[in-house]
Amino acid sequence: MRTQRPYIFFAKITLLTLIISVFPLPEIVLNIAPFWVLLFFTYWLTCFTITQGRFFIALALGVLIDVLHGDILGQNALALILSIAFIAKIRQSFSVSNITTQQIYILSASGIYLGVLLLVHGLSTQSFDFNYYLLFAPLTSALFWPLVKLALSKCKH
Repeated sequence: MRTQRPYIFFAKITLLTLIISVFPLPEIVLNIAPFWVLLFFTYWLTCFTITQGRFFIALALGVLIDVLHGDILGQNALALILSIAFIAKIRQSFSVSNITTQQIYILSASGIYLGVLLLVHGLSTQSFDFNYYLLFAPLTSALFWPLVKLALSKCKH
């Protein structure tokens, strides 16, 4: 595989992720929606052996999401970096695991992501309307993982 191909594939899935994340949906659906960027970025990291620059890419993606959604600058970047650090730590186990174990790993990474977002909002001086539906986001991320993995594996070939 050529070295440019992973980055072309990454550009395509990043564009798809950003389109999915800004799609207008009802408020309850937005609250329980999976962390699309985390799912797509996890697939890209586990599919290709990218070891250098993954945290810089996570930082850039997170800042892009913050700007796109008008969130606190750096909150999604920090959440994505910490979640990807977890995925990078278990990458070898993740790649050879069955789909149920991968869903548990995704649930854990999404829990880290949500925890960082809630911590940042709790520490900030901005008002934050906590909605209990947000707690379902890691679960929906884990449930959507097989679909994302199947769709992206079809797109990759």
